[in-house]
Amino acid sequence: MTAAHIIYWMSPDQPISLADDLAARSDELLLDLLQARPDLASPPPPGVTVLAQRALSAASINRCGEDLDVLAVAVLETLDALRRASGGGPVAAAAIIEALSERAAPDAIGARIDSLVALALIWGPQEALQTGPHMPAAWPWRSPLATAPVNLLDLASIRAKIDGLGERERELLTTLSSGPGLGRTRDAALGPDSDRPVPQLVHQDMLVVVDEQTVELPVVIGQLLRDEDPAEPRSLRPPELTGGGGRKIGLGEVDAAAAGEALEFLRHSTDVLEALGVQPATVLRAGGMGVREIRRLTKVVSVDEKRMGLVLEVLSGLRLIDSGFPVPDVSDGLEPSWAPTTSTDSWIHQSPERRWYSIASAWIDLHRRPWQIGDRTPDGTIVGALVGAIPEGAARAERLLVLQALAEAKPGAAVTPTSLGRQIAWRHPRWIRRLPQATIAETLSEAQALGLVAHGALTSAGREIVAAGSAEDIETQTLGAMARSIPAPIDFFLAQADQTITAPGPLTPELTADLSLVADLESGGAASVYRVSEATVRRALDAGRTGTELLTFFTSHSKTPVPQSISYLIDDVARKHGQLRVGVAGSFIRCEDPTTLAAVLSSPVADALSLRALAPTVAVTSEPLIDVLERLRAAGFAPAGEDAEGELVDLRFRGARLPTPRERHSARKTSLSLPSRDRLGAVLTHMRSQDAANSATLVRPGKGGSSVTGGGLPATALLQKALNSKSTVRLGYVNAEGFASRHVVVPRLIGAGQVIAVEPGTDDEHRFSLHRITTVEMVD
Repeated sequence: MTAAHIIYWMSPDQPISLADDLAARSDELLLDLLQARPDLASPPPPGVTVLAQRALSAASINRCGEDLDVLAVAVLETLDALRRASGGGPVAAAAIIEALSERAAPDAIGARIDSLVALALIWGPQEALQTGPHMPAAWPWRSPLATAPVNLLDLASIRAKIDGLGERERELLTTLSSGPGLGRTRDAALGPDSDRPVPQLVHQDMLVVVDEQTVELPVVIGQLLRDEDPAEPRSLRPPELTGGGGRKIGLGEVDAAAAGEALEFLRHSTDVLEALGVQPATVLRAGGMGVREIRRLTKVVSVDEKRMGLVLEVLSGLRLIDSGFPVPDVSDGLEPSWAPTTSTDSWIHQSPERRWYSIASAWIDLHRRPWQIGDRTPDGTIVGALVGAIPEGAARAERLLVLQALAEAKPGAAVTPTSLGRQIAWRHPRWIRRLPQATIAETLSEAQALGLVAHGALTSAGREIVAAGSAEDIETQTLGAMARSIPAPIDFFLAQADQTITAPGPLTPELTADLSLVADLESGGAASVYRVSEATVRRALDAGRTGTELLTFFTSHSKTPVPQSISYLIDDVARKHGQLRVGVAGSFIRCEDPTTLAAVLSSPVADALSLRALAPTVAVTSEPLIDVLERLRAAGFAPAGEDAEGELVDLRFRGARLPTPRERHSARKTSLSLPSRDRLGAVLTHMRSQDAANSATLVRPGKGGSSVTGGGLPATALLQKALNSKSTVRLGYVNAEGFASRHVVVPRLIGAGQVIAVEPGTDDEHRFSLHRITTVEMVD
């Protein structure tokens, strides 16, 4: 949409109002305006005059300013400066282009002028552009950004000015650079002759005076003082997204590397859920999880504390872990604990790409920053996992800004954090102070850990997850992209003579479960290594497998011959396993070999369990079955559990669980829902109807016209007269919400307390309750 599409009936020398400008626009252009600035459409404005008033309000302009880039801001600042220089009169577009032509391409400046006209931030013909009194509300800060004197210099000159400052001046600027950049001081009104630091800095253009008691630090000076690497402030051209200069890689290699990271993060998440199910973590009195518990989990999962904090925060955001009193109670039950929720059992059986999508979506939607765990807040408090800092709505916006900026690079192209920061600063100047380079780097690090970014580039799945569209379409496209990136699961492995099992790719869920039962994972990833030991074989036998079944399992799934070291180990453990049988008496012990049972009864464990022999092959105890098994194993025996029918039973602990909270994480949230074009079309129709009603020509007194206020018999009589003569009337009407409006219509039917009418020249029917009609006026 461009300003050239608007037809003006007034000369450039005669300024027009924004209301007149909007009235001259076509329905298509007004729909574009309402779509770009949806706050103008709620509630539906009763005509273009009210629409113009809303568009000129400071609050609406401020919201619109969130989406302006640096060049658009520079156009507004230049227009404001030229208007003040001309005494507040209109400004020609050519003057703006000329003022900025050395800093940006003229075509780009003209395009920004057209877009600002389309947004109703400025209006009028190209020869006489105007703006409202609250236009500075669209600026990123209270002082000019692009047209500030310091931004007309290059970085080398600005650094030289900083290096030449005295100790007091530099300390003052450093203090301002660590905050929002605004400072309150009575020295702001002093002239350059003062020897105070603030007037001297103002005189050197290192500070900008906002009012008599407020100064603001130019953003580029703050960036340099924070040792950041900003773009040249004089240039208003968009910065390029550049890489580190290494070897070029393709999108396929990026996706493959990210898929490995994604699988690794899923494995760590599953391990954390299992660890918390076996031993829930105590909730601190202040909430959250303590450092001691986190360190315990890092040892179990074999990750560092930073990654553990990220895993915990994401699992909490996904509602897979929560705090409360888990069941069964594996602690003393006196204090709440962090444990998996019931959603865990269904989540771990989903496909890898679906589990990854839920993890990535939860991370994007987090209102906390996991990388801040362990840092200190401004008041000195340490930020803990799952607690310790107030949730910030900006955290989600930061991630989306970073990922969306990465998506603008060519697929597979690496982008450095510095280049990315410059791009974000140019497209979203309001975020320059909110989003320092350190935050961008940490966000990229987390995105890489989750498999959204690899080799400095956004993956195919990452591009889909931040794309525009409905939540359903985003989920479908993202799942498809990740499914193509993850290697197809395999149903085989390679058995080695050193009792290790190598999986050259991700295993099927069924094979993973069976292999994890008989072997321990030593290293994970896209290719993983497991180790078979006496303890793991006994674990499989305890779960009900037989030695023959285990040998068959290895023979059928190993692409290499099963080594003798593994087959001998299975035979040896299976021969000893289960000679002792433990049941419920409390519990009973039976053994087909009287000698083995006699050895048990003569050992110290017999006294500890209070064993009593019933027969040479049977003994009983009052202790629970699990305790008997554990104590016999600790004493060097190899018992197995059996049920009442004598069948082996799987007595592995499945983990404690908490109820899933009601606020479950569902499909990934998209940006704030915007009204559809059809709905905005209805708003526009209502607005046009109000304009037509307000401008309708009434029948003058003395020519048969009349006006009736109220909804009684006279109004009904006048409506009946219009019905009989097929005349047009203007109705004043108040709807059920108390919203007053006017309508120009032709009555078609009156009855049952309602008037059915159509707009002139259309067949669109409208229904009006008689008791809500306030006025009836005949129209010429």
